[in-house]
Amino acid sequence: MSDLILEVRDLVVDIPVATGMLHPVQSISFDVTRGETLCIVGESGCGKSLTSLAVMDLLPGTASRTASVLKLDDEDLQSAGERRMTDIRGNKMAMIFQEPMTSLNPAYTIGNQLEEALLRHKQVSGAEARERAIYLLEKVGITAAASRLTQYPHQLSGGLRQRVMIAMALMCGPDLIIADEPTTALDVTIQAQILHLLADLQKEFNMGMILITHDLGVVARVADRVAVMYAGQIVETGTAKQVFENPTHPYTQGLLECIPIPGKTERGAPLGSIPGIVPSLVGDLPGCHFADRCPHVMDACRSGQVDLRPSFEDGHVFRCLLTPDQSAANLKKGAA
Repeated sequence: MSDLILEVRDLVVDIPVATGMLHPVQSISFDVTRGETLCIVGESGCGKSLTSLAVMDLLPGTASRTASVLKLDDEDLQSAGERRMTDIRGNKMAMIFQEPMTSLNPAYTIGNQLEEALLRHKQVSGAEARERAIYLLEKVGITAAASRLTQYPHQLSGGLRQRVMIAMALMCGPDLIIADEPTTALDVTIQAQILHLLADLQKEFNMGMILITHDLGVVARVADRVAVMYAGQIVETGTAKQVFENPTHPYTQGLLECIPIPGKTERGAPLGSIPGIVPSLVGDLPGCHFADRCPHVMDACRSGQVDLRPSFEDGHVFRCLLTPDQSAANLKKGAA
């Protein structure tokens, strides 16, 4: 069995809007291997969630999706019809959505919703589905799991509902889990518990995972590899160590400067910020998408195509006209 689970090349999402054509995802490429956590990070509106919905084929009806390669376990997802995608979703890949209260059906019990996926995709009895549901509820840390099956979503706390969503995603033993900001609606203590839980379950079941977040603190704790998105493009990608220790794109550097560092950031000292706003992605946007907010912008940045280029180490690339040495010098100058 190949370690490569998901292969994405040149993924594009276009959505017609009243003012023209919106291009929220522009030629995105990445891989996910078995047992690996890829974190896609960036501010709201950069295209993270639409990238995941495009992989799952859950885009709005008016949106279009194209890619040169889009494969799950060597199966072409672009040629898969709706019936085949229905067989794949929840079975070979599953998604944990951001807000469990809007993802769980309030009219059905927890047991109904957990067992439905297994009964739909596997040839098992109702008793076997119930046994699997209880097992996974216990796995995700829910006590008195059997009694929870008769409860409705509104009877559970936010943290318990998110644990139910994780259990639901695992019911069929998928190869790939996509977690779209799964801790956003939870308090800090519960966030940490959910992250530890996801990491432990991933190791136990040897799944690939895409974790979508805007929280770099979360990324630092769980990521194997990181893809930084800005305005519909991946602007930097590499291992978590490469990106955090040697951030090369000015946007990545700006994000990291916004985070207080224990023991280094003085109490009351101003934190970094990125001036300006994200550009509109309606119509064509020439040059570097970050040009209007970049402290190192040059005339050449505003015209022509800016491609990904290698940084200092293998597998670490960034989308900028600066050389890695120039970028590192600018980072050192800013820190000084």
